[in-house]
Amino acid sequence: MTAAGPEAAATCVRHPDRPTALACTRCGRPACPDCLRPAPVGAHCVDCVAAQNRAAGEVRRPRAAARPGDRPVVTITLVVVNLAVFALTALSAGSVWENIASPWAQAGWLVPADVAAGQWWRLVTAGFLHIGPLHVAVNMFALWVLGRDLELVLGRWRFSLLYAVSLLGSSAAVVLFGDPLRPVAGASGAVFGLMGALLVVLRRLQLDQGPALLTIGINVVLSFTIPGLSLLGHLGGLVTGALVAVALVHGPARSRPVAGLLAVGGIAVVLVVLVAVRVLALS
Repeated sequence: MTAAGPEAAATCVRHPDRPTALACTRCGRPACPDCLRPAPVGAHCVDCVAAQNRAAGEVRRPRAAARPGDRPVVTITLVVVNLAVFALTALSAGSVWENIASPWAQAGWLVPADVAAGQWWRLVTAGFLHIGPLHVAVNMFALWVLGRDLELVLGRWRFSLLYAVSLLGSSAAVVLFGDPLRPVAGASGAVFGLMGALLVVLRRLQLDQGPALLTIGINVVLSFTIPGLSLLGHLGGLVTGALVAVALVHGPARSRPVAGLLAVGGIAVVLVVLVAVRVLALS
């Protein structure tokens, strides 16, 4: 075997088995097409791009985010609680399919007129009630798929705030604009909040938002077309979740996490005030 002479083709610094005639215009090292990224002048290798991003302080995960390998404890807990509540109502009603006949369900679902009568707990309890096994299965699957990733990005406390305020926003929309006598139940409002938050987080991390936009679009269309779904609850949760995520990952929250938490608290206060005004109008 003979050694390569001076005229031998250069090889990519990251892939020694790939000959290349290309090179990074920043550091001058040879690189294959897979390792080059377009730049204002020429193309930069992935190592130079990464170094530039670190220097500019771009795309950082929120400070309180969970460490790699952490389990999505809050998401798991929420799924377990929802399933336990469904089991309780099914046992109480004596039927899995007609669990809504349970007195526990009727005492917890969201009816704006009942909230106006002083039963404020319905703003929260309705988000843990489901009508039939298909309803709870679909919502828990969506909660698991969305929640496990968002929780690891945002961290447990921020994710908990996101879910709670999204649930509140969903219930507030129903009270503000819905039929005062129509009962509403389900975790889908909070799940829509996770969808809105996912879109904001993907944009913040400069990742592809296409699949998230498609998922949100499909679910919004289904909310308009399938009878019995609470369109107001879904849209209320979606908008609230997006606003909460903006407060947590943009603006002052990037360098001062407390500012983000205060902003989320402000959103919750505004929602409660709006509900209180509506309750006074209904009383």
